[in-house]
Amino acid sequence: MPISEFSLAVVGVRFPNKDKSNRRFEIMICPPGELVELRPEPKNEHDSNAIAVLSARNVQIGYLTAERAPWIAGMLSQGREIRAIFQSASEFGAIVRVAFDGAEPHLPDVEAVLPSSYRQQMTPAADDDFYPDYIPPHD
Repeated sequence: MPISEFSLAVVGVRFPNKDKSNRRFEIMICPPGELVELRPEPKNEHDSNAIAVLSARNVQIGYLTAERAPWIAGMLSQGREIRAIFQSASEFGAIVRVAFDGAEPHLPDVEAVLPSSYRQQMTPAADDDFYPDYIPPHD
């Protein structure tokens, strides 16, 4: 089954933007479901695969993680369409939801996608509104 959509972490929020705008403040005013832009930065001095994440107001809120950025950068360079929405703020930055090839991303319904046994294993300290997508066991 092909991947249709999932959530990605946005990190690097403690750094200021070049225009001195505050990433954490911008995250605080992003409502869940708001469109965000994934913008490749091939000339980034630290990582040529860097993917900046910008709010609907064109303010950078951070970067995709270094583990996911090369994969997303590769898809974008191949011309694949990736749509993204703001999912939530998190302890480390933010979460965005992405969908591929013209599909619209949807905010996950945590109660619907996770079995109750998995939800019961979560501790209050780990509950920051970020849940990995549930992947059912393979046959």
